[in-house]
Amino acid sequence: MKIIAVGRNYIDHAKELNNPIPESPVIFMKPDTALLKDNKDFYYPEFTSDVHYEVELVIRICNEGKHVSKKFAHKYFDAIGLGIDFTARDLQTLLKSKNLPWELAKSFDHSAVISHLVPKENFENPQNINFSLTKNGKTVQQGNTKDMIFDIEALIVYISQFITLRKGDLIYTGTPAGVGAVKIGDLLEGFIEDNPMFKTEIK
Repeated sequence: MKIIAVGRNYIDHAKELNNPIPESPVIFMKPDTALLKDNKDFYYPEFTSDVHYEVELVIRICNEGKHVSKKFAHKYFDAIGLGIDFTARDLQTLLKSKNLPWELAKSFDHSAVISHLVPKENFENPQNINFSLTKNGKTVQQGNTKDMIFDIEALIVYISQFITLRKGDLIYTGTPAGVGAVKIGDLLEGFIEDNPMFKTEIK
């Protein structure tokens, strides 16, 4: 199982970080050790002082695929969940300033919160799903998948040109605007529509 993540997939988020709007999907990877499941606590890493939350819709791949065509892309995912792509923003900024890969800022242990997964059939339209994140009970991020620059099927098509997709792979599809820092003691809770999906306390 691998975790494939998408950066800058919502225009407002790209703008809030002063990044250009991408012409093709921005792809990076997280190892399976990044997963944080079952509402477990997130322990603040010692190598950063500026961890940011980024809530994202997550899809699960259900078939092996290489060079998937657009008309068949909908057959390659079977479940939808919600996650957080935790980012060590200070480390990312430092690495970017040196023109180095910023994997260390994204791929550290437990940097990928994942909720339970819901069968795709439970959603009328995967490209019209509302999701949100609260911090200490206050909504800090809200998004709808209709606002993706590259929709779910387009991501599957694009990624599969380079990386073979396999059953069980997860794709984190990008975050909307509103990302921000966490501190010890914060409680993050994620929702799809009004349904609670995960919670994690920062320790």
